[in-house]
Amino acid sequence: MTQPGGDVDYAVRGPGYATIRRPDPRIETQVHAALGDARTVLNVGAGAGSYEPADRHVIAVEPAAAMRAQRGPERVPAIAAFAEALPLDDNAVDAAMAIMTVHQWSDLDAGLAELRRVARGPVVILAGDGDRLADYWLSDYAPELIVAERRRYPPIAHLAARIGATAEVQAVPVPLDCADGFTEAFYGRPERLLEAAVRRAQSSWAFVPAGVEARFVERLSADLASGRWDARHGGLRTQPTFESSMRLIVGRP
Repeated sequence: MTQPGGDVDYAVRGPGYATIRRPDPRIETQVHAALGDARTVLNVGAGAGSYEPADRHVIAVEPAAAMRAQRGPERVPAIAAFAEALPLDDNAVDAAMAIMTVHQWSDLDAGLAELRRVARGPVVILAGDGDRLADYWLSDYAPELIVAERRRYPPIAHLAARIGATAEVQAVPVPLDCADGFTEAFYGRPERLLEAAVRRAQSSWAFVPAGVEARFVERLSADLASGRWDARHGGLRTQPTFESSMRLIVGRP
């Protein structure tokens, strides 16, 4: 499989991803609780394996070779396939999960239907709520990124309606020392977003116009040096959690 997985070419942006995007144990606990007592779990858009439970039988599906190659020896090898055409029978697994991936799928509804088709029990999706993105200080420094992400993020209600007869939506508090390096994980550690490796592990930067990323680095660097960022947002440096755009959607048949 040589084509990119989803809307991001991870052959370009994938190297080093697993180092930055490590599972945060508190978010992981919430994800695993949503899986209930499922013993067999399908992880779609599995990437390097973040948030896969170690105490259950996991089947991983990941279309990008660069991401499959970053799965550690403790992870099961991933099947090269797409969410829209899962190589499993109906009701093949107890539960299915899709972590921060649905916004990248080429045919969202087909992928969601496939998750529901193969799972006997819960379908668990971790996704961003585009309507909340503007609440993050990054919107002041890279508004183009917020606009791009809002275009990519499907409505939470749309996801919930298609993964089960009933669905629950949970807020996902992001801890100050979050181990998973998505953009909002650094709400109180802005210096980390100046690191090129960190931004490269965040697919959102691939969708901003030329020059935006460099301007962001220049402006944030200047505001951190002058104290302007801390004057406006310094309280976030000690705020234990941040209610980000992240939502956990749990659909049940």
